[in-house]
Amino acid sequence: MEAEKALQTARKALLTLPDETSLHGGSPDPRFLHLPASHLKALRPDAMLVAGMRGAGKTFWWAALQDQANRKLLETLPSPAMSPNIEVKAGFGERPNPDAYPSRDVLAKLTGEDIEPRLIWRTVVIFHLAEDSHDIRKRKTWQERADYVVNDPEGVDGILARSDADLVRRDSWSLILFDALDRSAVDWKQMYALIRGLLQTALDLRPYRRLRLKCFLRTDQLDESAVADFPDASKVLSSKVELSWPAQELYGLLWQYLGNAPGQAGLDFRAETERVLGMTWAPLSIPGDKPIEGHIWQPPSSLSIDHDQQRSLFHAITGPWMGRDRRRGFPYTWVPGHLADAQGRTSPRSFLAALRAAAKDTKERYRYHDWALYFESIKRGVQAASQIRVQELQEDYPWVQAIMKPLRGMVVPCEFDRIESEWRKRNILAGLSKKVEKEEVRLPPEHLEQGAEGVRCDLEDLGIFLRLRDGRVNVPDVFRVGYGLGRRGGVRPVHRGDMH
Repeated sequence: MEAEKALQTARKALLTLPDETSLHGGSPDPRFLHLPASHLKALRPDAMLVAGMRGAGKTFWWAALQDQANRKLLETLPSPAMSPNIEVKAGFGERPNPDAYPSRDVLAKLTGEDIEPRLIWRTVVIFHLAEDSHDIRKRKTWQERADYVVNDPEGVDGILARSDADLVRRDSWSLILFDALDRSAVDWKQMYALIRGLLQTALDLRPYRRLRLKCFLRTDQLDESAVADFPDASKVLSSKVELSWPAQELYGLLWQYLGNAPGQAGLDFRAETERVLGMTWAPLSIPGDKPIEGHIWQPPSSLSIDHDQQRSLFHAITGPWMGRDRRRGFPYTWVPGHLADAQGRTSPRSFLAALRAAAKDTKERYRYHDWALYFESIKRGVQAASQIRVQELQEDYPWVQAIMKPLRGMVVPCEFDRIESEWRKRNILAGLSKKVEKEEVRLPPEHLEQGAEGVRCDLEDLGIFLRLRDGRVNVPDVFRVGYGLGRRGGVRPVHRGDMH
């Protein structure tokens, strides 16, 4: 009876995991805030440039830093990431906010008027820093505000100097956040120009003591030859912090979610982990005008960093093997490994989605199995996570679907000649080139003019293709499954109707 209760406890908590972690303009729930070591450094004011893959947490932190409850929580952690006196503004983001920053169409109009991208972003900064009574605050359009910055550089310098001196006097910081730069333009040339101007603006603020920009960029947006060809660009690039998610941090995030699961599920999970591992969860409270109802529960610190303890707890949920014996692998390493892209990066969004789907599948198909997660259900969880990654790519790079669709049913690893032959047979690259010429494709393959080899490089940069030592192409499971490619002995690819 006790074992059955433990199974139900773990499964109920896993079923509360989010199937969608995108914020869609909202603020993160402080209960689920997990701060990996690399992210701690990224949140400090002097980290001007923060890079990461899709789903690594860039938009999460962009939103969290603007939320008072999350900032208060960051101040209370054992290694505080946040200064207690900090003023945060949004300089650009996924969420439209014409009162705080210009939209993509406005940016296109401003650059079309030959206003340097550096001065456009400088306008956004000055608008946020200027006193309410200042002329720039009274101007109604971004064009009018940019005209002020272009025509009165001495006035702009005065705003910056006064703001910095006031912040020093109050022992405070001003932090302006920029995210979702892929939404700032429809082609690489324009986006690179805007990113270059943003990095120049970040560098311009660096000599001030308390004024900082923080730029959240995807790793594929940091082509140094395109965005860092200006004097002293190395000073910005050297501040770059990569948002990484090694396996122990993924599991640390998992425990944060399960221990703070709503209602009885979280309470029971904390009790079971204390019984299994003999460790105590610590409650945290957030000071402020609007306290969080109940506690935020912090996992035992060793459970966030100790591989052996993490493995023990996870295998108490999944069992020790991914099949009938050890030859099939161990769940603790198998799950993040099969969700990694060609560059070895695993998205926390994919990780949580895979485990939630696995819990749902186990409940529906193997309710009375010996473990809370059955290994066959974990494989189906990878299928579900793969479909999510494919959908995300479709949102960011619609052209990838057209490139990958002809390869459905192909078994990898394979020679690149086979892939190129399929593209040529179906006239894929020529058709894509025509759409690009008509400006029907947003952020098309950057090296399309180089033909099949150029597109191969673009797919490698996105982590979809992996070039093996013998020159063959492999595709990691997290993409292979969703795009319907096969691999001998691998997770079964998704076929139409499989996941419905």
